[in-house]
Amino acid sequence: MTSNNYESLNLTQKVSEKDSFTEERYKQFYQFFPKTASTALDIGCNTGRGGRVLKQQDSNIEIFGLDCVQSRLDRLSKDIYKSGIYGLSTDIPCEDNSFDVVVAGELIEHLYPADVDKTLTEIFRVLKLNGKLLLTTPNPLDIKKQIQGRTVLGGAHLSQHFPDALALKLRMFGFSSVRIFGSGKVSRYLGYHFPFQRIYGSYLATGTKF
Repeated sequence: MTSNNYESLNLTQKVSEKDSFTEERYKQFYQFFPKTASTALDIGCNTGRGGRVLKQQDSNIEIFGLDCVQSRLDRLSKDIYKSGIYGLSTDIPCEDNSFDVVVAGELIEHLYPADVDKTLTEIFRVLKLNGKLLLTTPNPLDIKKQIQGRTVLGGAHLSQHFPDALALKLRMFGFSSVRIFGSGKVSRYLGYHFPFQRIYGSYLATGTKF
């Protein structure tokens, strides 16, 4: 799919600019940042609400935002983002070994399955050695969804990702120390480590390039 097609599709999903959990999601991301991290790529940065949270946690981090919607990149604060990059996660216009951390909040479900594989390959490429990937995505096993007969798929959601399958996929693409944590609004009350993962509407997957 071209950037224009992805841009048109994402423009229909205005809720992403108002997601009430965005700030908490990026605070969760920051808890998993390597202590020596100095550069971060925010894939699907939208209008930069998440980057603002990261900058509040560490004002010295250089944050780069990647998005396929130019009008959102135009709204990024230059005080927070060193650069806004127009493009797709399947072909990140950055050099190899560029970033200590790549974050992708609620992104991969907006990609077709074939583009998920391309995206993980690109993320691995642009991460530095010992760099870390942090991504969240809706949990298809969420018991609330299943009781209500709902699915992750539909609208701008083009794929769904089961936690065990995504963990295996990350290992297949070369990531080590792959772990899965709970995320989403339930984590406000139960934290990230509750053993019954089906209670979480979203989950966090982490992996290291090593």
